[in-house]
Amino acid sequence: MVITGDNIEEISWLQGQLASEFEMKNLGGLKYFLGIEVVRSTQGIFLSQRKYVIDLLSEVGLLECKPVDTPIVQNHKLGIYPNQKPTDKGRYQRLVGNLIYLSHTRPDIAYVVSVVSQFMHCPSEEHMETVIWILRYLKSSPGKGLMFYKNDHVRVDSYTDADWAGNISDRKSTSGYFTFVGGNFVTWRSKKQNVVALSSAEAEFCGMAKGLCELLWLKRLLIEIGFDSGLK
Repeated sequence: MVITGDNIEEISWLQGQLASEFEMKNLGGLKYFLGIEVVRSTQGIFLSQRKYVIDLLSEVGLLECKPVDTPIVQNHKLGIYPNQKPTDKGRYQRLVGNLIYLSHTRPDIAYVVSVVSQFMHCPSEEHMETVIWILRYLKSSPGKGLMFYKNDHVRVDSYTDADWAGNISDRKSTSGYFTFVGGNFVTWRSKKQNVVALSSAEAEFCGMAKGLCELLWLKRLLIEIGFDSGLK
């Protein structure tokens, strides 16, 4: 259990109440939780999953592999084709599941993870090769993560983007967004759109709508928890 807040007395009281009902031990400041490493400094807090990446690479025998510089080949043509050679479905789903969890601190793989997740029901050798490529990319930078700085504002910013008919199987577009709160990267998503966009403008507007919904939700959440002062 992780307890956080800015009132030391309230935290101590809560710990006491929990200890009176359950057998608990205070492990001190947060350093490691569910595969996520936490490092504090004078600048802020850094989150990473370095050990998780190393353990994953070791499990699949890629600890000594040759790393690559990008999470996916540019202009890839991943899809479902006739006569594709199937791969181990259980292994594929397990590895993609690991990558989904890893994307909690690695937004740089969000797009490619959303791509390989589309083939969980019928993976081929080509799809597995893409998963291995992602793992080789992680080998090049296992310690990447998220840095949350101590900034003096709570401004909320959002950015969106979309391709057009990028999926070669159903010609649906993929949209993505990411948001900053107080100058810190807090939410991101990459997902195939539900309908086929008839133009690049329509694809962009669909992506903007998703990003705007996330932006409004974040602003409302910040107001509810008392950060309405100075909110932009």
